Amino acid sequence: MAEYPNVPASLPHDGSRPVPTERVVARLRPNARALLWPALLLIALPGASVYGLSLFAETWQHVAIIAAAAALFVLLVLFPYIFWLNHRCTITTRRVIARRGFFVRERREIFHSRGYHVTLKQNWVQSAFRSGDVLINSGVEKPLVLRDLPGAEQVLDTLQDLIEKNQVTVSGHAGSLGTATAAF
Repeated sequence: MAEYPNVPASLPHDGSRPVPTERVVARLRPNARALLWPALLLIALPGASVYGLSLFAETWQHVAIIAAAAALFVLLVLFPYIFWLNHRCTITTRRVIARRGFFVRERREIFHSRGYHVTLKQNWVQSAFRSGDVLINSGVEKPLVLRDLPGAEQVLDTLQDLIEKNQVTVSGHAGSLGTATAAF
């Protein structure tokens, strides 16, 4: 059985064998690089609004400038930040949980014990920031894509280690020779 350090084992109801408790390994969000333009707009918007207010003298023009600034703030600063906050990935010792969505929520889980194939895709910008897209393909359903995760190579290594530990836990042996049986 795979050992998880500092994790107490809980006994199943039949009392036969302790089962390791699920523990959070990592909580991840997409790279914050996606918030660069909203942050720059947040800095520039008040200055541009004050400058626009100084150009015009009419009250209706001031109201129009303030309304336009508020709309730009909500659409181009607030919404991207909220959508970034609502993309989450949690890696535990038993599964990968991906949550996303603001208006329509989606949650997908893939258990390590099922076994899956993990792929890392990086473009040149992601490679410069050491982030990347991690594709998890279980072979049964469409692949789970964790977009633009920071530290993508470490995430890939961690997922591969967790798959291996859970496969050992499920099968009860570490792939030693002579343990495979065939039923004919």
